[in-house]
Amino acid sequence: MTTDLNPHTGVILFAHGSRDPLWRLPIDAVAQQMRLRWPGLMVECAFLELTTPDLSTTVESLMMKGKTHLRIVPMFLGVGRHAREDLPKLVADLIEAYPQVQFELVPSVGEHPAMTSLMAEIAAKQITSA
Repeated sequence: MTTDLNPHTGVILFAHGSRDPLWRLPIDAVAQQMRLRWPGLMVECAFLELTTPDLSTTVESLMMKGKTHLRIVPMFLGVGRHAREDLPKLVADLIEAYPQVQFELVPSVGEHPAMTSLMAEIAAKQITSA
């Protein structure tokens, strides 16, 4: 995997959120693994609702750290309304509010063929190890 280690780039892992504080732990774990694997990469999490921080707060935090290119990675398995409508609207609002920042919205992780393959492998192991 190639990763842009441009010092002006920050990655935002964007997830739905939940009232349950334990819900966010897998998203935080992904961010931590990214930081360990790519120490020069600034990675933060943001949430749509019910969990903090929200997207605009995370954007402002990264901007304060000198990041001018923000790659937003939707951590959704399915491409529902949040990925199709809500997130693009939030990003459009951010582009308008912060024209000095380059925003890059990438496809949801669930759309990536590697994710589908990994989930199939995990599911098959569950069946074969039973």
